[in-house]
Amino acid sequence: MRQSKFTETQIVSILTDADAGRPVNELWRKHGISSATYYKWNAQYGGLEASDIKRLKELELENSKLTRLYVDRALENAALKDLIEKKR
Repeated sequence: MRQSKFTETQIVSILTDADAGRPVNELWRKHGISSATYYKWNAQYGGLEASDIKRLKELELENSKLTRLYVDRALENAALKDLIEKKR
C-alpha cells in the first residue's frame, strides 16, 4: 500500500480545521488532497485527537506482537501433537 505524505498528526489537524468551520474545498486545495482522500480520512480518523492516534498505534503494535506469539505457539503445539502421534 502506498505511504501517505501526511502523518497521522497532520491528518488530524486537517480534520480539526474542517470541524472548526473552515470550508472543506479550501482545505482540499490548500493541502493538495482529493475529496475522496478527505472523506476516507474523516471516516478513519474523525473524532480522534493526536494522543488517541499515538495510543492506537501502540495498540496495533502490541496486537501484532501478540498475534505473532500466538502463531508461533500454535505451530509448536501442532508440531508436538504430530510428534506424539508418530510415537504411538
